[in-house]
Amino acid sequence: MATRMFATADAEPSMRAIANEARVGIATLYRHFPTREALVDAVYRDQVSRLTAGARELLTQLDPPAALRRWMDLFGEWIATKNGMLDTLLAMIESGKIAHAHTRTELLDAIDDILAAGRTSGELRADVPAEDIAAALIGIFTVAGAPEREAMAGRLLDLLMDGLRPSARG
Repeated sequence: MATRMFATADAEPSMRAIANEARVGIATLYRHFPTREALVDAVYRDQVSRLTAGARELLTQLDPPAALRRWMDLFGEWIATKNGMLDTLLAMIESGKIAHAHTRTELLDAIDDILAAGRTSGELRADVPAEDIAAALIGIFTVAGAPEREAMAGRLLDLLMDGLRPSARG
């Protein structure tokens, strides 16, 4: 519930609003998450874990280009969730409660897993590092991350995927 609220809220939702959405009392929410930071930390860690594990899982179900394209959608959902808890998250990163560098490494490793499979199969270019894809994704979701720009985000992600396929020129 909290993840969905963070992803769809215009501003950080209150703890009371999250409890109401989850249909639990505020005391129950505070018993599990004594502070807003504890809740944000749990949601953030869960989302990073799903995103990184999702890369490997997608590779068991799809070919590397399809897995990467689907993973890009998951990355966009993760970005949307972060936007709904941005103030708290930034304060936690600044205070050292969340290790941003560790998250970055985990995400780059997930992208690298998919790229390596695509390089092996010959379906993805061998000259594009994970850092470039991460930067492109951040740019796309900065420009087209709002729900009303979902179609634009999809087109931009498809354009990025076209650029990641080996050219016929060989």
